Amino acid sequence: MSTVGKRRASSPRELTRMSDRLSFIYLERCTLHRDDNAITAEDAEGITHIPSATIGTLLLGPGTRVTHQAMSVLGDSGAGVVWVGEQGVRFYSGGRSLNRSSALVEAQATKWANRRSRLDVARAMYRMRFPGEDPAGLSRHELLGKEGQRVKERYRYEATRVGLPWTGRQYKPGEFDSGDAANQAVTAAAQCMYGVAQTTVSALGCAPGLGFIHSGHELAFVLDIADLYKTEIAIPVAFEVAADSPADIGARTRRAIRDRVNQVKLLQRCVADIKQLLLPDDTRTDPTADDTDHVTLQSDHGMNVASGRNYAEDVNW
Repeated sequence: MSTVGKRRASSPRELTRMSDRLSFIYLERCTLHRDDNAITAEDAEGITHIPSATIGTLLLGPGTRVTHQAMSVLGDSGAGVVWVGEQGVRFYSGGRSLNRSSALVEAQATKWANRRSRLDVARAMYRMRFPGEDPAGLSRHELLGKEGQRVKERYRYEATRVGLPWTGRQYKPGEFDSGDAANQAVTAAAQCMYGVAQTTVSALGCAPGLGFIHSGHELAFVLDIADLYKTEIAIPVAFEVAADSPADIGARTRRAIRDRVNQVKLLQRCVADIKQLLLPDDTRTDPTADDTDHVTLQSDHGMNVASGRNYAEDVNW
C-alpha cells in the first residue's frame, strides 16, 4: 500500500521538468475532461487534446467547466491551474501543483526568517531587474524608491518608442475598461506574468506567501518573481500591443505575452533565477529532477533520520 513515505515514482513520460513546459494555455467557454494522460477541451467546434505534462500554467476563463478527472491528471503532472476573469486579466483562484522536494522551501524560509538575509535577497532581485546597478548598502526604502523610479522611466521610454501618449499608470481593481489602451494592456500583461510566476513557484515547492519585497499577501513571493521580468517583457509587449490597435486589448496582449515568454524561454529562466536567489552555489541542482520521495524525520543536532520505522527502542525514557 502506498504511503507518504513511499510513493510510486513517476515515469519520465508523466513528468516534464518545469523549465521544458509551455508557458501557459488559456481556455474559455469549454468543458475540460481527461483522456489517459491528456486533458480534453470540448466546445462547439469539437474536442482538442492537450498533453497535461507539457502545460506550465492552465488559465481557465469564463464559461469553463472542469471535471474531477481532469484536475486529477493536472495535479499528477504538476501543472498549475489558475481561474481568471473576463479577458483573462483578473486572478480569482489558483490550484496548487505537485511538488516532491522541500529543498527550496526550506532554503526560502531560512533566508526569509533572517532580516539581513531577507534584504540580501531583495538586493539580488534588484540586480536581476536592473543589470549594471549596484544596490549594495541601500536600505529597503531606498530600494523601493529606486525601483519605482526605474519603472516610471520604463513606462515613459516604451510610450515614446511606440508613439503613444502616456500620463501615468492608472488602474482600478475590477474596472479593467476604465483605463486607456496602454493601461489595459499593462494590466493584462501583468496578470499573465503572475500566472506564470505562480506556477513556477508552486512547481518548485516554494512558499508563495514568503516574499522578500512584497509582504502581507498569500502570493507575496509570486509577485516578487513576476516583477523580475516586468520591465523586460511585460511593459514592452503591452505598449507594442496597445500601439498596434485598441481593439480586443486583453486577448491580444495575452497572446503576445505567451509568444514572448516562449521565445525567451522564461520558464527555464524562472527556475534558474529562483534557485540562484535561494540556494548556495554548490547546491543548485534541480529539486524537481528527482521523481522519488525522500521523507526523513528530524532528530537532534541537525541530523535527519530515516522515516518509516519506530524509534521507541532507541530512546531511554
